[in-house]
Amino acid sequence: MKASKLMSTNLVVVQMDDHLGKLKAIFEETRFHHLLVVEGERLYGIISDRDLLKSLSPNIGTMAATTKDMASLNKKAHQIMTRRPIFLREDATIDDAISIFNQNKISCIPIVDNTEAPIGIISWRDIMRELGKTLHTKH
Repeated sequence: MKASKLMSTNLVVVQMDDHLGKLKAIFEETRFHHLLVVEGERLYGIISDRDLLKSLSPNIGTMAATTKDMASLNKKAHQIMTRRPIFLREDATIDDAISIFNQNKISCIPIVDNTEAPIGIISWRDIMRELGKTLHTKH
C-alpha cells in the first residue's frame, strides 16, 4: 500500500522567516503537532510542538513574563526547525515509512511531490490506525 493512501493532506505550512509568536498561535488554533517549513513551495524543515515549547520561555502568558521572555516570540522558524527533514515521495510504500520510523526517532514523515513540495504528512499513528483496522477485519 502506498503511504500516500494513509497520509493526512490537511497541512499547515509556514515560511522560514515567520516569527515563533505566529507559530505558537497556529499550534494553539489547529491542535496540530507539526508544521512544515517551506521556502517557495519546497520543504526545508519541520517544527514540532515540542520544538516550539523548548524554544519559548515558560513564563510567556504569565505575570512573571519579562521583556526577555517575550522576545523569544520574535525568533524565526528557521532558527528552531529541523533542517533537511526525512521525507518520502508520493509513490513510497507503507513499508518504506515503517522502515524510516524504525530507524529514526521521529513521529511523522512529510510526503512530497517530485519538486519536494509537501502534499501530505504521515504519522506512526496513521499506520497503527490502519493496522488496527486490518486486524479487526481479519477476526
